[in-house]
Amino acid sequence: MQGQQEDSVPRTVATTAAQPPRQARAGMVSGRVALVTGGTRGIGAAIGHLLAAEGASIAAGYWRGGEGAEKFQAAMSTEYPDQLCTLHEGNIGLADDCRRVVHDVIDQHGRLDILVNNAGITIDRTAAKMSDEDWQRVIAVNLSGAFFIAQAALEHMIGRGTGRIVSVSSVIGETGNIGQANYAASKSGLFGLTKSLAREAIFQLNRAERPVGNGVGLTVNAVTPGFVATDMMATIPDKVLARIKGQIPVGRLGRPEEIARVVTFLAADESAYITGQIWAVNGGLDM
Repeated sequence: MQGQQEDSVPRTVATTAAQPPRQARAGMVSGRVALVTGGTRGIGAAIGHLLAAEGASIAAGYWRGGEGAEKFQAAMSTEYPDQLCTLHEGNIGLADDCRRVVHDVIDQHGRLDILVNNAGITIDRTAAKMSDEDWQRVIAVNLSGAFFIAQAALEHMIGRGTGRIVSVSSVIGETGNIGQANYAASKSGLFGLTKSLAREAIFQLNRAERPVGNGVGLTVNAVTPGFVATDMMATIPDKVLARIKGQIPVGRLGRPEEIARVVTFLAADESAYITGQIWAVNGGLDM
C-alpha cells in the first residue's frame, strides 16, 4: 500500500554535486526523462534512484514535505551529478495541477519519455463510517489524478511516437481489504485504466501514421506491490505486522527496490512488446 505521495505544481531547486560522478555506463533508460509522482520517498524514491542509476533524468513530484523533498534531490544530485533532478510540488488530486506539471517537466527537461504514476493516499474506514469526502478524496488522487496526468503525458508521447507509462497499483486492488473500500476501488480502477490507455496509445499512433512496428513504441503497464517496508508500514504494531507477514508466502515484506526493478524493466526501450499488462510483486500474497 502507498502512503500520501502526490505530485504537481513545478518548483525547481538547483543543487551541486559534492562527490565526483560515477563512471558512465549504458543503462536501461539512458538519456530518458522520467516523471515519478509521489517520487521523493518510499517506493517513489526507490524508483527514481534506480531510473537515475540506469541513466534517466528525474522529475520528482511531491505534496508538502518540502524539506524531505529537498533532501531527496540533494542525494540524487550527489549520486548522479550528470543528470538533472527537478522537484515539482502540488496536488495531484486536481486536474489542472496534473496538466501543469507535465507541461513544466517538458519545459525544463525538453521532453518526457517515462511517466510513473506512483502518488497515492489512504483514508481507511469501514464502508459504514466512510464519509463522502473520504471516498472522493482517495478516488481523486489515486485514480483520477493518474488519469489526468497520463492524459497530458500521452499527448506529448504520441507526438513523439514513443513513451512509457507505468502505474503503481496495489495488491489491495486485487484482493480488497476491510476498511479500504475507497483505496481498493481506486487501485483496482488502475487496471482498467491501464488496459484502456494501452489500447488507445496504439490506436492513436496508428492514426497519426506512427505505427509501432519494431521500434520503441508507446506502452502502458501497471505494477501491483504487496506489503512493502515503507514508513507507513513502520507504524503498524508488531503483532499486526507479524500477522501480515504470516499471510505472505515468502514470509517477509517487500523492499521498495524490488518494486523499482520491475518498474525500471517496464520503462526500458527493450520492453516494447509488453503493454496493457498488470505485474504483481507481492511475495505470492495473491496467486
